[in-house]
Amino acid sequence: MAKGLTYELKDGVARVGLDDGKVNVMSAAMLGEIGAAFDRAETEARIVVLRSARPGVFSAGFDLKVFASGDAAGSLEMVRAGAELALRLMSFPHPTIGVMEGHAFPMGTFLLLACDVRLGARGPHRMGLNEVAIGIAPPSFAIELARSRLHPAWLSRTATLGEMYEPEEALTAGFLDRVVSPEAIDNALEEIIAALRAIHMPSHATAKKRLRQPAIDAMRTAIERELTMAAYEASSRARKEVAMPA
Repeated sequence: MAKGLTYELKDGVARVGLDDGKVNVMSAAMLGEIGAAFDRAETEARIVVLRSARPGVFSAGFDLKVFASGDAAGSLEMVRAGAELALRLMSFPHPTIGVMEGHAFPMGTFLLLACDVRLGARGPHRMGLNEVAIGIAPPSFAIELARSRLHPAWLSRTATLGEMYEPEEALTAGFLDRVVSPEAIDNALEEIIAALRAIHMPSHATAKKRLRQPAIDAMRTAIERELTMAAYEASSRARKEVAMPA
């Protein structure tokens, strides 16, 4: 497995760990490696866990330097890779668990939203869709993904106002399914894995497809409509300069 990821398979559980040595920025390369890990897990695992090995951060999200560089092709490649990965997770045939123990900025939040079970640790870290705060409108694929998991009022607040939420609020909003103390996270994860082992996996895959097909279709339509070079360049011309964090 390439630098930036770890992959461990044990007793049918594939554990995909994010660790680029910094803040797990979701570059096109990093997204490709995560996709490759899920390719592998699809053939050899029954359950997949996606978790960060970096203290205090799940992912800093897309690489803002790529956006700020003015490289439309590079930006489009990165965003499309993120969109396709989120879509892949939404329809992944095996149960997936996302573990949030630190900040999850938008692309990190998208990956967590696309997991079947979202487990969070209490702490002063946040997640959400804060794009409008840095001069970017959330892409439609992300809004459709969030629409399928979040309560409407909270979706409006995060998508249009850029609000970010700590774990307890994220639980109420629908970003997370369960929140525990940091010291209880490993035990909670093992409880979830044990429960998932008991379900009928073919039925899980069918139910997931039936439940999520409208969202999957909406995400695919959004990707094909917005994430082409012509559409992306038109959007970029209307976009304000990206405000890099201080």
